Amino acid sequence: MSERRFLFLQGPHGPFFAELAAKLAEAGCAVEKIGFNAGDAHFWRDRGSYLPFKGNPQEWRNFIGAYLDRTGTTDLVIYGDIRDIHVIAREEARLRGLSIHCFEEGYLRPYWVTYERGGVNGHSRLIQMSVSQMQTALAGHYRDLPQAPAQWGALWHHVLLGAVYHAFVYFGKRLYPAYNPHRSISIFREFMLHLRRVFLFPVHIIQRVFATRRLKRSGAPYHLVMLQLAHDASFLKHSHLSMEGFIETCCRDFAKGARGHHHLAFKTHPLEDERCGTTALVRKYIRKYRLRGRCHIIPGGKLGPLLNFATSVVTVNSTAGQQALWRGLPLRIFGDAVYAKPEFISRQPLDVFFAEPQAPDRDTYREYRQFLLETSQIPGGFYTAGGRARVLRLISDVILADEDPYERRYSERAVYRPHLRLVP
Repeated sequence: MSERRFLFLQGPHGPFFAELAAKLAEAGCAVEKIGFNAGDAHFWRDRGSYLPFKGNPQEWRNFIGAYLDRTGTTDLVIYGDIRDIHVIAREEARLRGLSIHCFEEGYLRPYWVTYERGGVNGHSRLIQMSVSQMQTALAGHYRDLPQAPAQWGALWHHVLLGAVYHAFVYFGKRLYPAYNPHRSISIFREFMLHLRRVFLFPVHIIQRVFATRRLKRSGAPYHLVMLQLAHDASFLKHSHLSMEGFIETCCRDFAKGARGHHHLAFKTHPLEDERCGTTALVRKYIRKYRLRGRCHIIPGGKLGPLLNFATSVVTVNSTAGQQALWRGLPLRIFGDAVYAKPEFISRQPLDVFFAEPQAPDRDTYREYRQFLLETSQIPGGFYTAGGRARVLRLISDVILADEDPYERRYSERAVYRPHLRLVP
C-alpha cells in the first residue's frame, strides 16, 4: 500500500491535532502541519513537520495548490469547513481527489465530537439523507441509547485553551505579520475577550443562579430560546436571520401568539462574550414588545435542567436542539441543521408555534440519534486530556479506513461498534 500523507490545517484550540498526528505517524503515515500564526505553532509539538504560511491571504490558493502537487499529499485534515483558508484548501483538495477529514464539535454534545468526510454542519452528508435511509442502515441492531447529557462540555478548559491560543497569536504577530483571523475582530480584541471571560467566570455563575431561580419560582410555563454565538461559523453561513433579527422575531411572535401566563426564557451560549451585545439586544426587544415580567435572560450554564421543564424550544440551528428532541420537546429552528428533518422540526409560523407547539416524532428521533452514534459521533472531547484520549483511542482506525463512517454503516461489511455509543 502506498504511503498516506496527511496535511493538517487549523484545529480546535489545544493539542488535539498534534496528538492525532502523532498517532497517525505511529501507524506509518507521513504528517505535516501548515500553521498560520504563533498559536498554531505553539500547540504543534513536532517542529520538523511544521510549515509556517506567512503570505497574504490572496497568496494562499497558489501556495496550497503548489504544496499539494509537490508533496503528493493524500489526506487533508481540518476543524470546521467554512473559514476562508479551509474553504480554499477543500476546493484544491477536491480537484486533486484527496480525502478530506473534517472535525467539528459534537452534534450530540458534550460527550462526543463529530468526524465526517467532505464537510460538516450545513455541508454534511446528513443533510441529504432521509430518516428512512438511516433506519434501513440500522435494521436488526440492538438499540440502547445513553441519556442526553446535561452540560455543554469542558467549558473551563475550552475557555482557558482559547485564551492561551489567542495570547500566542497576539504576542507572536510579528512572526506572522500578514495573518488575519477568520473572525471579524482584531487579534488583540479576541485575546482580551477570552481573558475577560476567564476572569468573569465566577460572576457569570452568580448571575446564572439568580436568573434560573427567578424563572423556576415564577411557576409559569416557559418557552426556551437557545441563543448561539453571533460570530459562530454555522450561525453565519447556514442560517436565515441575523442575531438581532432572530431575537426580535422571537419577542414579537411570542407577544403575538403565546398565552398570557406563559413566559419566554433566553439562554445565552456558554461561551458568549458579548462582542455583539447579545444581552443588550434581548433587553431592547423585551422593552419594545412590552414583555417585562414575562421574559428571562439566563447567562450560559447547563442546558439540561432548563430543558427538563420547558414547554417548547426555539433556536437558529444550534446542535443543542438535539437535546430538546431527545426529550420530545417541540422544536422550531431558523437555519440549516443536520437534524432538520420533517419528522422532528415544526414548520409552524412562530406565533402559532408559541400558541400550540407541535411535538416531534420521538421514536423516530431515537433511531436518527442511534445512526449518528453509530457513524459520525466519536466519544470524547477536544479540550481535556481524558477527552482527547477517548477520541484518539478510536479515531485513527476510522480515519485510515477506506470507507467513511456512513458508507461503512451501509456496507455489508459493516460491523456493530457498541463502544462508540457509550458515554465516556
